[in-house]
Amino acid sequence: MSKLAIRLALTTAGALQRRLSIVLFHRVLSAPDALLPDEPDIVRFAEQISWLRDCFRILPLTDAAARLAAGTLPARALCITFDDGYRDNADNALPVLQDLGVPATFFVTTRYLAGGMMWNDRVVEAVRHWPEAHTHLDISMHGLQSPALAMGRKAVMENVLLQMKYLDYGVRETLADELLARSAAPARRMMMNESEIRTLHAAGMEIGGHTVSHPILCKLPASEARREIADNKSTLEQIIGAPLTSFAYPNGKPQRDYGAEHVAMLRERGYRYALTTSAGAANRSTSLLQLPRFTPWDRDATRYLARMAANYFRAPECVDESVKVAATAQPAR
Repeated sequence: MSKLAIRLALTTAGALQRRLSIVLFHRVLSAPDALLPDEPDIVRFAEQISWLRDCFRILPLTDAAARLAAGTLPARALCITFDDGYRDNADNALPVLQDLGVPATFFVTTRYLAGGMMWNDRVVEAVRHWPEAHTHLDISMHGLQSPALAMGRKAVMENVLLQMKYLDYGVRETLADELLARSAAPARRMMMNESEIRTLHAAGMEIGGHTVSHPILCKLPASEARREIADNKSTLEQIIGAPLTSFAYPNGKPQRDYGAEHVAMLRERGYRYALTTSAGAANRSTSLLQLPRFTPWDRDATRYLARMAANYFRAPECVDESVKVAATAQPAR
């Protein structure tokens, strides 16, 4: 199937029911990284955005979401989003977006504005610099299985990240710090600072909320979840001097990572739009506080766009917002 055929199929489908596709990115690397093969480098990112621009009409998120609700969304509408607030979003992604005339929304955590790395990046860098003399990456002290370096560093990294993802927040942070220290990995500033966030905003890009420390909201007591959402919003609004209207749930899987109570919290804080990581495309009946997102992974243009076209017809998962479930108090994040 050619690009033209895909575009025609989407246009025909859009004439019957206008849907909104939203693509999720995290990083845009300066060069390919064997440990992070799914993260595009600058060249690959520019290719992907060009492919998307050829077949879709790329709109700012808040404009697209408002037009979705109003029933005035154009055919083949699509939005570009980034999660977490990586420094390379400003260094590498922004110049590509500006060169191609494409808008995007950046959802930013605020804990790392003064430096530091998210827990998963500490694990990645620890595995990258783990001494060859150590045959295993030892995480047994926390009751986990220690993978052998003989598996290959990428497999070790994926194994450890999977085991740590849903650990108690404090345990996860401590273990990530321990691994980084034991690996002797060099310190790196991986996340944006306030100046870089303002640069994105001044360039016409949208800034959205993503909590303070990127916890899994379902594992938080209600009071802590509210604080994570509220403090992140107020900090970012102070940085850019404008109100935030959009939010992305950390991890973002319905039920597992966020629930109906968290949707209600966003509404209470004045958020109008929120994004999940449930695949599919939104239609007019989709909740504006549970808009789905998708990340195609193909390296070939036709397959990449064909996967996007297939996702256009997929109904996203969501939580039932009419069910008000009290957040269960837990001792840690």
